[in-house]
Amino acid sequence: MKLLLLSLLLFVPTAWASQDADFLAANEAFQKGNASRLDQYAQKLKRSDLDIYVRYYQLRLKLETAEASEVKRFLTQNDDSPVIDRLRGEWLKILGKQQKWTLFNSEYSRVVNSDAELTCYALQARYLNQPDQALREARALWFTGKDMPSSCTPLFESALSGGVISEEDAWQRLKLALESSNLSVARSITSRLSPQHAISTKELDASAQNPAHYLKQVSAEHPREGQRTVMLFALLRLAKQSPDIALTYWDAKKFTTEEQQYFYGWLGYEAVRKQDDQALRWFKRAGNHLNELQLAWRVRAALRVQNWAEVLNSVEMMNEIQQRESAWQYWKARALQAQGRSADATRIFSNLSNEYNFYGQLACEELSKTTNIGNIPVSYQPDRQSVARVAELIGIQRATTLYRLALRTDALKEWAWAIRGFSDQELLAAAEYAKRNSMFDRAINAADKTISTHDFNLRYLAPYRSALHPHIQDNNLDEAWVYGLMRQESRFVTVAKSTVGAAGLMQIMPSTARWVARKMGLKNYRASMIDELDTNLKLGTYYMKNVLSTFDDDPVLASAAYNAGPGRARRWRGESALEGAIYAETIPFDETRDYVKKVMSNTSYYAIQFGAPWRSLKTRLGTIAAKTAANQQAIPNEK
Repeated sequence: MKLLLLSLLLFVPTAWASQDADFLAANEAFQKGNASRLDQYAQKLKRSDLDIYVRYYQLRLKLETAEASEVKRFLTQNDDSPVIDRLRGEWLKILGKQQKWTLFNSEYSRVVNSDAELTCYALQARYLNQPDQALREARALWFTGKDMPSSCTPLFESALSGGVISEEDAWQRLKLALESSNLSVARSITSRLSPQHAISTKELDASAQNPAHYLKQVSAEHPREGQRTVMLFALLRLAKQSPDIALTYWDAKKFTTEEQQYFYGWLGYEAVRKQDDQALRWFKRAGNHLNELQLAWRVRAALRVQNWAEVLNSVEMMNEIQQRESAWQYWKARALQAQGRSADATRIFSNLSNEYNFYGQLACEELSKTTNIGNIPVSYQPDRQSVARVAELIGIQRATTLYRLALRTDALKEWAWAIRGFSDQELLAAAEYAKRNSMFDRAINAADKTISTHDFNLRYLAPYRSALHPHIQDNNLDEAWVYGLMRQESRFVTVAKSTVGAAGLMQIMPSTARWVARKMGLKNYRASMIDELDTNLKLGTYYMKNVLSTFDDDPVLASAAYNAGPGRARRWRGESALEGAIYAETIPFDETRDYVKKVMSNTSYYAIQFGAPWRSLKTRLGTIAAKTAANQQAIPNEK
């Protein structure tokens, strides 16, 4: 009897292990294109929850030659998985390439995740019966500096030939391509230009390779329009190096008023991203000729010099959609407040305080509320039956299995597919299920999606506290800040790897880990140890303390340094003291700017959860001291 019981207890894990090994082998066979080996494992996995993936693998390997009936059987099966939509998209691209429009049209309306390549094939199909409408829609895809898929080329060619895309449109795309430094797109457009707009590809290449040398060689007193465009391209490339260098080659009288404003707009953009307080001056010279990106940085330039009148003016230059973004609503309200228009500011703060983010928290504090978490009227916790219903869903089961197999890309797609359309209550049940299965990033992902019913304990999970506690104590760190940073770094995925090689819960770079290990005197440290939970926490918290101490215990600067490096965090200080929120808002790197704001917002929420004494987010952000000779010096062996 005891042997029978033991065998039953061991059966499920053993069966899982065998199935897992078979599926990983099938996945490997698919990656290597080994159809015969894949077929062997397919037989073993017929009754598994991942059978649909194996059948996808089999069909994908022969998709270009498969019979339409076989593909349609897979696409119309009684199952619900992102791999069905994936195969549909892949098949549609093959059909588009083969110009099989009847089959294409029968499936295109069912695709969920489309892209530019598929869109252009769909427009090619429509062109057969509705050419004018198809070309008008293709024109909307034209205005980008990026490369477009080859499926768009026939449409663009027809639209250019028929005048649907005008020469002015071609000129506009050429400028977008040059702004993106995409010379291949720029070159492809030059042949479409009339003599009036003609651009020499030889000059274009010369200006890209050595912009300063090219500008020295231009001797024309009154250069033609095409040449002026190349000169502006060269000037913008120099401005990326240094606005001052670009200005030494700038000769305003060679350019039209509109071209001068164009130059000043990009000069201001490059200047503010280099923390040059002259940026606002250049933006003003650009007049109203600023795009959305430049307008956002014009606001930031005004914040850097704390010119609240200009902050308000710059926000009000934005279109209505851009103005509604949380960042610009908050700074507009702050500008109104600074000008004594308290009632107008309060109305904006009141609306913004309903958002559970960095700006919503700050808006709450401007209204003298402690936190907007206290505004939530409903506290909902899913019961056992609700969680069980989520667990029974085949998509959730597949996501869990894929997660266990460390096939994270497929797991994340399967999870997102399974919870699409969930109500708030269902999302919280899914979050609770994910938490119980140690899928902490998926728990946060689901809890973050709720609209009116929330559970902030699920949004701000705090796993591994017992493992982390001694390291926090050893380094005398604020637990809320450590968790705020970890949540942003890894979402508590122990095996997380970034595209640049950062690893583990603390997302430590291998070079940083080696340096910290030497500093800590860790003997026999090996690169593989970075993935060990305790070692990762030990190295990460030590490095956090090191960075924090370097920046006078300022968590804003330390967070910026953790993400972008101490040298950059140091250079981003202002010539005068800056409010912490302004420092964060004007960080030049998009990733780091978003990172610092979220880390500090997370910290505030974790502090509430951990029962720490109340400190407002604005207090936590503090004031960032101005640059001095002392605080601009790198520390020895800085990483």
